[in-house]
Amino acid sequence: MVPMIDLKKEFAEIKGEVFDMLTQVLESSQYILGPKVAEFEKKIADYHNVSSAIGVASGTDALHLSIDALGIGEGNEVITTPFTFFATAEAILYTGAIPVFVDIEPETLNIDASLIEKKITSKTKAIIPVHIFGHPADMDPIQKIAKKHNLKIIEDCAQAFGSSIKGNKAGSFGDTGCFSFYPSKNLGAYGDGGIITINDLSVAGNIRKLRNHGSKGGYKHETIGFNSRLDEIQAGILLVKFKRIDEYNRKRRQKAALYTELMSNAVKCPVEKDGFYHVYHQYTIMTPKRDIIQKKLKASGVSSVVYYPIPLHLQEALGFLGYKEGDFPVTESATREVLSLPIYPGLEEETIKRIAETIRGAV
Repeated sequence: MVPMIDLKKEFAEIKGEVFDMLTQVLESSQYILGPKVAEFEKKIADYHNVSSAIGVASGTDALHLSIDALGIGEGNEVITTPFTFFATAEAILYTGAIPVFVDIEPETLNIDASLIEKKITSKTKAIIPVHIFGHPADMDPIQKIAKKHNLKIIEDCAQAFGSSIKGNKAGSFGDTGCFSFYPSKNLGAYGDGGIITINDLSVAGNIRKLRNHGSKGGYKHETIGFNSRLDEIQAGILLVKFKRIDEYNRKRRQKAALYTELMSNAVKCPVEKDGFYHVYHQYTIMTPKRDIIQKKLKASGVSSVVYYPIPLHLQEALGFLGYKEGDFPVTESATREVLSLPIYPGLEEETIKRIAETIRGAV
């Protein structure tokens, strides 16, 4: 079966460096907030041209701690998209705030900035744009709206490491940028991990305390915090992979371009807006014949996944928010048509051709 991502193949290429890094960490006997975490944080901050990067335990925690540190909580509202992984809304709810959904653009599947202002109330405190599948959300109008209404911006960059708009990296536009290093991400750890990019030193200080039980150290606790630290082993592994991330993303873009060349006359292929740099965490097609195509792919030994079959506003767990079917038509249409195909740096050209041929034959 052709996998969605081949982590075994990736590991084989960097095995020696990974083992060397693991040896360094194990011999140092520093496993929590050690020198590899500090080195990784510095490299991530420099890469995104921000003042700080703070390693945390997961992408979900990156969102949660950002929302908390920015003073958002009970009685507040946060505007976001219903077409995203559950963690985006979950992190808002952890703080006592309420997610308020806005429909998406039909082309990029990112939040539709033109609809945001209609949802702003006196309770609104922030916007969380999600850079879905690796294509950045349209940050210019979002920044203008946030400035006009004095709102915070928390970028959900879980799927978008290395993506950019006019040369500026996703994660550098908002008050914070929140990244996940879940193993399947473009830059993935060998376990959970996350990081927050930030320019405000005061908020950064709050996040550093929150990730470490509300303490700067010395067993002095200034607030109630969490246990959410990126561990030293994962930071070491991420340092090995980080130096290759631009090459990994370039190769993903090459695979995506070939898919589009072979299938654009058969299905709706992903787009890349002018001035935007898509890193194709997912290569996601859209077609009313989605289910037929998925069956054909499975029969021919090819993996595919529907991201996402149920939008957030229709999830059982969020029923208390009071949304109903029909509230977000573009999102609901997308959930009926999207299908993500295998994409990773080592995906063979011949395999892409075989997948494209199967899809063309199914439509």
